[in-house]
Amino acid sequence: MTGRPRTTSTPPLPSASPRASSTAPPTASPGRPGRATALSLGALAVCAALTAGCGVLPSVTGSADTVKVMTWAPQGTDATNKPGMPAMALAYAKWINSQGGIGGRKLQVLTCNDHNNSVDAAKCARRAADEDVVAVVGSYSQFGDSFLAPLESAGIPYIGGYGVTTDEFTGMMSYPVNGGQPALLAGLGRALSGSCGPVSLVRPDSIAGDELPALLDSGLKAGGHPEARDQLAAEDLTEYGAPSGRALRYASGDALKEGCVVPALGDRTDTFMDSLRRERADYPAVRLGTVLGSVDQTMINATGGSSGPYEGAYVTGWYPPASDARWKPMRQVIDKEAFGDNRIDPADAGVQTTWIAYTVLKAVLEKIGDGEVSADSVRKTLDGGLAVSTGGLTPTLRWPYEGKLASVGFPRMVNADVTLQVVRDGELVAAREGLGGAGTGTGSDMTGTLENADVR
Repeated sequence: MTGRPRTTSTPPLPSASPRASSTAPPTASPGRPGRATALSLGALAVCAALTAGCGVLPSVTGSADTVKVMTWAPQGTDATNKPGMPAMALAYAKWINSQGGIGGRKLQVLTCNDHNNSVDAAKCARRAADEDVVAVVGSYSQFGDSFLAPLESAGIPYIGGYGVTTDEFTGMMSYPVNGGQPALLAGLGRALSGSCGPVSLVRPDSIAGDELPALLDSGLKAGGHPEARDQLAAEDLTEYGAPSGRALRYASGDALKEGCVVPALGDRTDTFMDSLRRERADYPAVRLGTVLGSVDQTMINATGGSSGPYEGAYVTGWYPPASDARWKPMRQVIDKEAFGDNRIDPADAGVQTTWIAYTVLKAVLEKIGDGEVSADSVRKTLDGGLAVSTGGLTPTLRWPYEGKLASVGFPRMVNADVTLQVVRDGELVAAREGLGGAGTGTGSDMTGTLENADVR
């Protein structure tokens, strides 16, 4: 919390002057000018006596408050990893602090690795509470049922999670900035419904994976298409010959219409595609459809570009393509504060989500102004009707008590926009086709499609 920082093992930011310690003289009240003058003269005398300068004396020098937040994500695991999210958070804080902070307050980012398991996800949340952070911002975890309860007990808001589980769209301390996997899969289903024969969904055999079939099917059914065939695969497979063979057999079952395969495996999609490439020679041609987070431009380049397996694939995302001019401010920050940090890919949906989540945090702190910054004041500001512009990357964001999708179990989803992209000549570009949802200027709104999803 600001105003009363606690001593922790985390070193202070280099650009932030340390606050006065508890042994420093208290700030004088307006009614005691004599004491205030004496204190000021005393501090100046001490500074003049030391060649090291006043800035290194925490006992006599005051400075701007520090706002402490946390960003977490899995790193170094055998499943999905998102190292770019905490790296982007640190770069953002460095950029903000180089400009004097937000309203004079410096930003301190703590990071945590949830290791893709529920125990460590809960540990990260408990650490956030122990460290008195005012929010968890721009993070990724598959274990909402493990981390949301500790955050809610401590009253800590969760701003801009990746949206990988539906828990993020139900918890009252959650403030999502996108429609998560629900919106992406509903949008992909809409895109595939008009052009695909049989559709095979290959997804993780996990709690998060269990939620995916109904979401894809909501989009398929909205376009008059039968449900997809649900194909489960272990999260940590090193070879997907059997799952890819099953997916291809089903997708190629209609001799009159090209089928589609939808891998929704996160970081393991690349491994799946190696197997699919080997297997697909024995089957009729199929089309690929997937979601950002499973495929990005880096992966497309690494697998052969225009001659690779992703050519012609439909890909749904939450935001404009990475080449869009609206990402220029984020790219400038990355170039200035994290040049050469290969963890941060501007085209990665996790990095983009973290940027937008910190944009929300900045708007909150600016709204609070000179008031006390705490988890409680951050939450009240978000609940009080704050409207946040993200420079056109999303619709204007605001979080009412219950959103339009409360009736289908997503009361906290306030942005169901989806963009449709296609791999054309090896480049991920905006697709010319629409998704059938109402447009908002950013993407197609999947609210109406999700209202019919069987996810409860």
